[in-house]
Amino acid sequence: MRSYWQSQNIAGGDFEAFWRKSVHDGFIANTALPAKTVTLKTDAFAKLPESSATGMEIAFRPDPTLFDGRFANNGWLQELPKPLTKITWDNAVMMSPATAQKYGVSRSFGNSGGEHGRSYVNMVELSYQGRKLKAVAWIVPGHANDSITLHLGYGRTNAGRVGTNTGFNAYSLRTSTESWAGGGVDLKKIDETYEVACTQGHQVMEGRDNDILRTGTFTGYKSGGDSEHKSEHGEKKEEHGEKKGGHGSSHHDISMYPTWEYKSYAWGMAIDLATCIGCNACAVACQSENNIPVIGKEQVLIGRHMHWIRIDRYYTDNGHDHALDNPEAYFQPVPCMQCENASCEVVCPVNATTHSSEGLNDMVYNRCVGTRYCANNCPYKVRRFNYLQYTDFSTPVLKLLNNPDVTVRSRGVMEKCTYCVQRINYARIEAEKENRPIKDGEVVTACQAVCPTEAIVFGNINDPESKVAKLKAEQRNYALVEELNTKPRTTYLAALRNPNPELKKG
Repeated sequence: MRSYWQSQNIAGGDFEAFWRKSVHDGFIANTALPAKTVTLKTDAFAKLPESSATGMEIAFRPDPTLFDGRFANNGWLQELPKPLTKITWDNAVMMSPATAQKYGVSRSFGNSGGEHGRSYVNMVELSYQGRKLKAVAWIVPGHANDSITLHLGYGRTNAGRVGTNTGFNAYSLRTSTESWAGGGVDLKKIDETYEVACTQGHQVMEGRDNDILRTGTFTGYKSGGDSEHKSEHGEKKEEHGEKKGGHGSSHHDISMYPTWEYKSYAWGMAIDLATCIGCNACAVACQSENNIPVIGKEQVLIGRHMHWIRIDRYYTDNGHDHALDNPEAYFQPVPCMQCENASCEVVCPVNATTHSSEGLNDMVYNRCVGTRYCANNCPYKVRRFNYLQYTDFSTPVLKLLNNPDVTVRSRGVMEKCTYCVQRINYARIEAEKENRPIKDGEVVTACQAVCPTEAIVFGNINDPESKVAKLKAEQRNYALVEELNTKPRTTYLAALRNPNPELKKG
């Protein structure tokens, strides 16, 4: 660097000035390479296999959770819903709605089991380069037409107790010559169905409120306009004139609950939907931190999954003419809202769910008798019930798997997100040792710690200088089903997009 500076005699011989300017600008002046003129070699396209001209295209991709199959025996990852399809314990042949209609593929729901019935899906048979595979089909809006995607990592016959014989083996079709994509796939629907454990239909909130998902444009946000309110189906609602702040409560502030003044800490969370990418890292971190059990495909099929935080996926058209062909996908993490006026607390006959002096909706597990009244009364569907004895209390070595700072729940007990109260208490002890208040950012929940886009922010909303308090004062801040006046401590920042108006909507 210094030799280049000396050879160019930059900044009047002052290396410090040259270096500071380069760091400030992010580049070194006069170092751009000369422009090159390039041309496209079209002869490469002439060498494509002849089979590409007929049939459909197939794309092989690493699975979002199991990767190439090396993590197939990990129960956390097997039970983790896929970001777009929300499928657990399986992979599928993914295709567009138009392609599914072309081949007569559909999905139906039965009446047996679960909150919304089991999902019965058509099976298809793939023929590719002399090889055949039977697998379940899954319709994905926005998928390319006349193309299918098959994830790797499933169908292993010797992966361990968890991973053996789950899903369908994409490697049986894959070849070394076309390891990631190829053409000439023949697909036909067969007279078989398959049960898929999909969590998208579990704990749905449709029908209660049309402002569950709110989106807007960056231009509208900068101009001071409110976010557009989008329902889970993408319909646009009227503009809302009320600015949300504080706990995200609505302007209807009439309640039978007595008010409480939080003189010390008041914990809250803000989730930015504009930056959430639906990666599910928060769900795995929460499961690890809070000793959440793996329950298996059969229990997921009937709506009993135990994750304390779920990531709901919504598709919206946002003005596009063909919503199924060109949708926009949005993700919304939904933990316990930690409501100020918690509807779950008032119905518990044994006072197993209580309100702390810092605003947490706490669970006293050894009081719970499993009435499930709290789950029935929760508008956010975030409470989980141990229907069976999911946790092994007898095997000594398995006790080492659990976080010793979190209670391990048993059969018949209700559980939910706690805002990682064990981490709050640890920070409180450390602060008291030094005779000081808890600093902003000192308490980091498990979901917040692993979020790669920092979409989740947690802290003390009583501190106006805290990051979470500033986010809650944002124009984009809102609460789910706020007309119920539950005053949730968890609020959301509406998702923003920055579309190019010169591009034609298709």
